[in-house]
Amino acid sequence: MRHRVFLPLCAALVLTAAPALAEKYPVAVFSGLDKITARVESFEARVDEPARFGSLEVLVRACDKRPPEEPPRTAAYVEIRQPDREEEGEAETGEAPPIFKGWMFAESPGLNALEHPVYDIWVTDCKM
Repeated sequence: MRHRVFLPLCAALVLTAAPALAEKYPVAVFSGLDKITARVESFEARVDEPARFGSLEVLVRACDKRPPEEPPRTAAYVEIRQPDREEEGEAETGEAPPIFKGWMFAESPGLNALEHPVYDIWVTDCKM
């Protein structure tokens, strides 16, 4: 008889203690540094719509962040291309290959960053 009361109680505790999943957002917010002019600019990119920063094209595939009650974690999966730069592989696909492709994390901008001689780009937020 004790097991019948105990099992539902355990299930309720597990369900309420589970961490919340990160929410998907349609817009990623970035900061970009132009190393030539030493200017830092903030810009936005909608998911699956290319945005420009200098000569770079930024394409966000996903942007998510945890709800406010969870420890902060904001991440965006990003592809960055330099369309005016010709490289191998461009002729076959018709578009420049990515110079960066991967997850960027707002809380750790140096963890997986764009390495470019002129520009630095890092994600700062995701929003509606």
